[in-house]
Amino acid sequence: MRIPLLTSLMLLVSGFALAQSPVSGFMKKKGEGSVVLTQFRESYDRVFLVPTEVDGVPVFNEVTISSTSLYGEYGISDRFNVIVNLPYIKSEGNASAAVLQNNGFENERSGIQDIKIYGKYSFLSKAVGTNQLDILGSVGIETPLGNYSADEGLQSIIAIGNESTRFTGFGIAQFMTDFGLFATGQLGYSLRSNQVPNALLSEFKLGYAGSAFYLDAFVSSQLSSKDGVDILGEGFTGFFPATRVNFTRIGLNGYVPVAKFAGIVGGVNSYIAGRNIGKSTGYYAGLAFSF
Repeated sequence: MRIPLLTSLMLLVSGFALAQSPVSGFMKKKGEGSVVLTQFRESYDRVFLVPTEVDGVPVFNEVTISSTSLYGEYGISDRFNVIVNLPYIKSEGNASAAVLQNNGFENERSGIQDIKIYGKYSFLSKAVGTNQLDILGSVGIETPLGNYSADEGLQSIIAIGNESTRFTGFGIAQFMTDFGLFATGQLGYSLRSNQVPNALLSEFKLGYAGSAFYLDAFVSSQLSSKDGVDILGEGFTGFFPATRVNFTRIGLNGYVPVAKFAGIVGGVNSYIAGRNIGKSTGYYAGLAFSF
């Protein structure tokens, strides 16, 4: 089954927003590629701490994160694709002038964050009647590219990253009907440096990919290894990258074509459970181009 070229732009939406998998269950053909520019914004004033959820972000009261992301995917061959993603992030707090002055803090951190480079390989693409089953594997590296710091004590509550290099592998299975409905499941594991706990990653997605539009609903999760610490808990020294971050996040992604090789993408996503993470809701929108 061949997905129409018009829909190839929308197949990148899994990697646009934060806390989603950087790879999708769709493959591009040799020589095909897409470039996507998106703007993302999320905010939170409640935090999932241990043992309970709390009102107000420590020190900064409320945090707003915005990012501009450049995302691209290219088909080296029909069975091997390369994905690259580079975000610029601004993180803003809402601490009072007195708190900032008394502690020497600032209400903003911004800069280029981590470059993400993944390879994706199709092990199996099999017709099941008039439907299609795909089994894929993906490995990648995410590493700091910008000159930011995650070791500034409580100031790091609004850090734009954790200064960690991550090596991640995913197994992906996708089933797609001949009329465009699909289900995708992913399971992965991430090895992380800079005292950041390793993590088990998963994502499940249901959607529709057709010639007129694309839409999916997803649930993604992260389960950090138990060697991490809890914010303000036993063993916490003020070094936030070492915290044990778990989450469950749900969301919607969509795409509508506006020209033969271009379209508009957008979506919404929200944390519904977590550990040592803000209870945020985020939105994104952008432009996608195919070649």
